[in-house]
Amino acid sequence: MTPLKFNSVCYTEEEPLILESGDTLRDFRIQYTTYGELNDEKSNVIWVFHALTGNSDPIEWWEGLVGGSGFINPERHFIICANMIGSCYGSTEPTSYEFPLISIHDIVKGFRKLKNHLEIGHIQLGIGGSMGGQILLEWAVQEPALFKTIVPIATNAIHSPWAIAFNETQRMALRLDPRKGIETARAIAMLSYRHYATYDKTQRDTDGRTENFSASSYQVYQGEKLNKRFSAYSYYALSRTMDSHNVGRHFQSISNALERIESKVFAIGVDSDILFPNQEQKMIADSTQNGSYRQVTSLYGHDGFLIETDQINEILKNECV
Repeated sequence: MTPLKFNSVCYTEEEPLILESGDTLRDFRIQYTTYGELNDEKSNVIWVFHALTGNSDPIEWWEGLVGGSGFINPERHFIICANMIGSCYGSTEPTSYEFPLISIHDIVKGFRKLKNHLEIGHIQLGIGGSMGGQILLEWAVQEPALFKTIVPIATNAIHSPWAIAFNETQRMALRLDPRKGIETARAIAMLSYRHYATYDKTQRDTDGRTENFSASSYQVYQGEKLNKRFSAYSYYALSRTMDSHNVGRHFQSISNALERIESKVFAIGVDSDILFPNQEQKMIADSTQNGSYRQVTSLYGHDGFLIETDQINEILKNECV
């Protein structure tokens, strides 16, 4: 087997990034990872977009879809994944809560600079779930002919009041105590990432206990696990970034924005997702020129986009050959 060609690089841009808010980000960094090799025609580029607490190594967090037996394969494709500005995995990150608002639009602006630096003129496939899908959609609106195909998964064209309320509730915990607040914030988030049926199946106790419930220890475990690997300041900043998402902000309406996209669009929803319910993905499919909707079945709610890789692989094999 040919050795896997892997690069992890930090791109630094000396030209300031002018943000939607009017603030300026100087000397910003974008950490990015590539797998595989760019072919002579530069026609095999796949850009993968990570979610809120992800990093630029998709083989690490989307195993089964990227690398190995997954559809997205370094032996065939030149895979790029960039860490979003505001994250704590190598890109410019906050060191306090007093950090400029980085909108989804701003993240795309930074990624476009990286794309130009890499001399990429066309992207065969863009794929991302949740916040990653928001960034993908915004980019496809900004550059309507850049992607041949886009696959936004478990995402939306404008962040809903429901999702914003979840994010604000988490930020309330973070403002009380950055160190322990991120644990509470993550525990709150898990209730939106999963589903009643998820907890009923995986955390139900059958021994008649009156305390020390499995569901309780699971919430604590998830909070502590994130606290060990992620920054409270990044969590706070990026949740605000998600709330800013609205592809129609510069185009009079969401429908006007989505109609700009020239790519084939396969919007994928998860049947049990309560955070990004599938009517949001159906709206994306219905509002784009070449859009269609596909659905994944999962016990795991919103997190199904990370877990149900066999189903997503099958969709990609059928639609993105």
